[in-house]
Amino acid sequence: MNKTKKKIESRKGHSSLAFLRAPAITVICLLFFVFLFWLLLSERFSVLHQLTLEAIGPVQLFATRIGDGMGQVTDSFRGTASIRQERDLYMRRNTELLQQLSEFREAYSTYRYLQDQLRFREQEKFPVISARVIGGDSSFFTIVLDRGKRDDVLEGMVVLTPDGVVGQVVHVSENYCKVLLADAPSSAIDAVVQKSRVRGILKGTGEKGSGYLLEYVLKNVDVEVGDMIVTAGIGGVYSSGIALGKVSRVDKQQSGMFLKIEVQPTVDFQRLEYVLIDPTDRRKAMEDLGVESGPASFETMMKAREEAARRSSANQGR
Repeated sequence: MNKTKKKIESRKGHSSLAFLRAPAITVICLLFFVFLFWLLLSERFSVLHQLTLEAIGPVQLFATRIGDGMGQVTDSFRGTASIRQERDLYMRRNTELLQQLSEFREAYSTYRYLQDQLRFREQEKFPVISARVIGGDSSFFTIVLDRGKRDDVLEGMVVLTPDGVVGQVVHVSENYCKVLLADAPSSAIDAVVQKSRVRGILKGTGEKGSGYLLEYVLKNVDVEVGDMIVTAGIGGVYSSGIALGKVSRVDKQQSGMFLKIEVQPTVDFQRLEYVLIDPTDRRKAMEDLGVESGPASFETMMKAREEAARRSSANQGR
């Protein structure tokens, strides 16, 4: 019994000592950290202070760099998003400005075109009807205009632009009309070389963009590249002096008594938008006077001359 009591008392003593040691260790650790903190602040022990700074400095530097890096990444993401928004905004604005520029150019082009037409109308001695090209058939060398019988348009009327002759009205409905272009192979216009006043018949070549041929001009006539070809004003269709084109090539080597003269039109038939219709019916006036002097009669006369020249040459050969 006594031994057992002694063992129990011994265990109680050890447990009480362990209980007392725990707070003591805690207090010692706290005192150590307080002392260390005091050393860092006081700078009394410079060596220990320097060692502490050297140990802690890299850790603080690493933490600082990580923080800076994260901040830069965040700023980069924010900056990229902002740049994208600005880019999209500028692209939309650029598209809007390009559209406005295109509209301004189209409006200015139309203004210049109509201004030229107005100037042409003021210069002409006869009233004209303005019309817009709304369609066409390139294979038949025709265009359709938004003017018809209700606008007093008749078959045979001449269609012009400030640049020159466009063609002649061949069909008319109540609100529209069809125009045979001057460069059509079936078209024939009495024309003269403006410089020399030599007469010929201007015909389309039948090929788009290839212009005209001026036929029945004798080889002894002086015709040069660049000479202006205008309407002759004969036959009651076109008034005189309206531009048709410029001589682009003269071939004197071909057989026969006539030159082969190629003419570049002054009118761009591929870019017609607005035209003017001359309402004067000159053919009716010529018919009333009993005058027959159009391209057909001139062509017949020149062919007869050519045939006579051939017969004369054949007789001389015999």
